[in-house]
Parts: sequence; structure tokens; C-alpha cells
Amino acid sequence: MGHLDLIRDNLLNMDHNILCLIGFALFFGTIGGRVFQKLHIPQVVGYIIIGIIIGESGLKFISEETVSNMEPFNFFALGLIGFSIGGELKSSVLKKYGKQFTWILFFEALTAFVVVSILMFTVVLLLTKNTFYAAALGLLFGSISSATAAAGTTDVLWEYKAKGPMTSILLGIVALDDVVALFLFAISASVISSIQGGGSAASLWVNIITPIMEIGGAVIIGIAAGYVLSYLVRHYQDTERVLSFSIGAILTALGISGILKFDTIMTCMVMGFVLTNTAGKAADGMFSQINKFTPPIYVVFFVLVGAKLNISQFGKEPIILLLLVLYLGGRTFGKMIGASLGALFGKANSKIRRFLPFTLFSQSGVAIGLSILTAQRFPGDIGNNILMVVTASTFIMQIVGPFFIKYAIENAGEAGLNITEDDIVEKSCAMDFVRSKSVRLQCDDNLKTILKVFSENDDLYYPVVAQNDKIVGVISVNEIKDSLMYSEISDLLAAIDLMGSCGSPVLPNTPMKEVIDILRRTQADFIAVIDQEGKFCGLIEQYSIQRQLSTKVMEVCNKAEVLGE
Repeated sequence: MGHLDLIRDNLLNMDHNILCLIGFALFFGTIGGRVFQKLHIPQVVGYIIIGIIIGESGLKFISEETVSNMEPFNFFALGLIGFSIGGELKSSVLKKYGKQFTWILFFEALTAFVVVSILMFTVVLLLTKNTFYAAALGLLFGSISSATAAAGTTDVLWEYKAKGPMTSILLGIVALDDVVALFLFAISASVISSIQGGGSAASLWVNIITPIMEIGGAVIIGIAAGYVLSYLVRHYQDTERVLSFSIGAILTALGISGILKFDTIMTCMVMGFVLTNTAGKAADGMFSQINKFTPPIYVVFFVLVGAKLNISQFGKEPIILLLLVLYLGGRTFGKMIGASLGALFGKANSKIRRFLPFTLFSQSGVAIGLSILTAQRFPGDIGNNILMVVTASTFIMQIVGPFFIKYAIENAGEAGLNITEDDIVEKSCAMDFVRSKSVRLQCDDNLKTILKVFSENDDLYYPVVAQNDKIVGVISVNEIKDSLMYSEISDLLAAIDLMGSCGSPVLPNTPMKEVIDILRRTQADFIAVIDQEGKFCGLIEQYSIQRQLSTKVMEVCNKAEVLGE
């Protein structure tokens, strides 16, 4: 244990080991995520579990002070998440699903607020006979319960490549859900302060206006940064430069918003929204680059989320366990009923009404921040109990929430519909791209037969096979043209005389990525596919690969479109 203690002590020395700490979190977080993914569990759960193991609740490699020192990194990760969410909110999507989204947003947030507030007030009043204490817990818990975690939700959506009406609505909800929570909390905290005797009508208005200013300022900065980045993206095509511009713009916008005390996540959401709706296809390429850059950032972020959860404090007091059960039960029931009612009034389709309520359980970020603010404004039992319960519920919902999101998107039929050509190549093998109807020539077919085959088909390459069905060569259109120069001996020519080399064949299960690499490396126009016995299975032609990829992507996009009808 001496060596372990030494390693831990050195890791806690942030002045020298920040790089080691990030590397440690990234390495083991990635392993944990991969293990859980193999178990068909969302990988974000693996990241958080690794964080718990190496954090305050486990080996204590990462202390609470260390997590606090990493706060700028966390803001950067949340900014990237907000930026990506904004990029998904295209005007066409909002126009199509805007009514449904608005109904669901307000119903799920307000219903959770009402249910948790009434439940907490009633039970606490019956137990303590203290009206003020019950009202304070009810209103504050209720306002915090309306928030939904953007980070954990979007990570699962991206991992399972979800696309469709429910995914679009969900992204809009998590983008603006926290705004509703901020307003509810500001009003609730002001009401409690006034009842307590520490507030006035003027302070009530100040608390209501403050979040309006924070969000309004964030929107202004986001719009300005979005238009600047849109101009740069449209005028510069260099991939590396565009990525540098985008990361620089996000960091700058985050920094300015932080200095002015504006909502940093909202700033990046608006920035991404403006960019995707003004830069056209140039924005798609930039978001693609961002998505390739962000995975390591997200891994470290969620490991740190797990590291700061100190589960050893949970359950020390019976009242905490009771409040935790009430809060989780009320919030879950409120979110589900509210989402169902919102989907009903918004006239959403049956799959959204049935499965969207399961996607709103995750909680972090804003909820934790509001609970900390509560502890500062209302020291004593009110603040401490709320902080403990929200922290505990966040831990539980960060673990449980992703399972329900995965369940919802899979059963709604939206998993795997947000794919690119690279995704298709990654998951495909050679047999997936073999020409479906491959006309074969026999070695002894004469020129007349070959010309007839060419006239009846529009393929560019025709395999020549022997009696045992093994490929021996390929005849192309160019080789047929050359043969016509020797018309005087055309009756003597057979397929075996005209064919060219078939190159180095591949097996049906050869990864498509490897097939494409071979074609590029050898500069060949085609590649033959044979089975384990050497029998011919088909040809993959270079020119047809891109066409097939585009067709497959279009088929998936059409599936997503059909879901919205």
C-alpha cells in the first residue's frame, strides 16, 4: 500500500501532475467505457464508474480540490456539448417539430416542479409540523427537479447515433430545459427569502431579472460569435484551420460569458445554432471535425463527474434517505406525466408519446449548481439537505438515466440512423459491397458470346471463371475494344485470350475499410471477392463504392424522415 499511497499523493500535487491526471482519467476512462459498451451498457456509465473508483469514494486518486481546479476544463467540455446541441437545432427541424417541442418542454419542466413541490411540502409538513421548512424544501426541490442533464443525454444519443423526431425534440428540450429551471429557482428562492424576512418586493424583481440578463447576454454573445465563425468557415476551406477557428471561438465565447457572469452553455448553444443555420454545408464539415476532436474531452469530463461524487456520505441521516426517495419518485413521475401530456397536446406521434418520457431522467450540471447556490443562500438544514439529496440523486440518475435513454431510442426505432459514410465503411465487409448481379464469362466463351453479354449489360468489368467456379481473370470494356482491331482472327479468340489480371482477391468478411485501402494503394479499378475455397463471389468496383455509400446513407435518412410523418 506504500507505493499506492505515494502515487496518490503525487497525483494530488496539481502543480506537477495535471498532465498525468488527465492521462490517467482518459486512459482508464476509455477502458471502462469500452468494457461497458461490450456489455451493451452506455459507455458514459463506464466513465462515471471509473471516476467513482479513482475519486473521493474509492482510491482517492482525485481529490475534491483537484476537481475544483479542473473546473475550466469542465466548462470547456460543457461548452463543446452545448455547441454540438445548437448545431443539431436547424431551422427546418424547429419548424417541423417546434410546436411539439414547446408543449413538451414546458409540461415536463412545470409538472416535475409542481409534483415535487407538493409531495415534499406535504410529507415534510406532516413529519415536522414546520410550515416554512416544508415550503422551502418543496419550492427549492421542485425548481431544481425541472432541470435535465444535457451532457449525459447527448452522449448516449451520439454513442448510439440516434436520429429522428424524438431525438430532435429531446435535443431541443435539454438545450432549453435548464433555462426554465433557472427561472423557477430564481422565483422560488426569492419567495422563500421574502417569507423568511430577508427579502423585499425589490429583491424579488432583482432575482427574476438576473436570470433574464444572464440568458439574454449569453444569447447576444452567442449570436455575435456564431456569425463571426460562420464567416470564417465559409471563406476558409482548410480543415485544420477551420478546426482551430472553431475551438478558439468556443473558448473565447466561454471566457467572455464567464467574465460577464452569463450562462456559458447557452452561449455555445446559440453559437452552434447560428452557425448551422447560416453557413450551410460548410458548417456540416466543421461540426464533423468537432465531433472527431471531442471524444477524449468527454471521457475526462465524465470521469471527473464520477470522481467528485462522494457516495460515502449518503444515507448517514434517515431524513436524507426519505427526502431522496421523495425527490426521485416525484421528479420521475412528474417528468414522465408532463412529457406525456406535452406530447399529447403537441400532437406528437405515438412513439414519441410512449418513449420520450423515459429520456428525461438524467440530472447534473445546473441541478448541482443550484443546490450549491441553495446551500450558500440558505445555510443550515435547508441548504445542507438539498445539497446532499441533489448530489445523491445526480449520482443515481447519471447511472440509471442512460439505460432508459438507450431503451427509448432503440424502441422508437431511432438508434443507428445518424450515420455517415465513414460509419458505414467501418461496419461493413467486402460482401456488403459486392455487385448483386455479377454476369460471369467462361474461359472458352468466344468473342461473339462476349459481345452479346456486353451489349445486354452495362457493367464495366466481367469476371472470367473456370469450370470449378474459380476466377482466372477479368475482361473490361477497353480490352473488348482492343480485340476488335483483330477482326480477321476474332472467331479464334476466347475469353481466356482477352482477359486481364484479376489482382489479389479478398475474402467476403474482409473489412471494407481494408478493401478501400487496397484499392487506393494499388490504384486498381476493381477487386475480386472469393470464398475460403477460392470460388468466385463477386466484384467490387471502385467507381461504384461511392454510389453505394451515398445510397445507403440516403436510405437511412429516409427511415428517419418516415419516423417524423
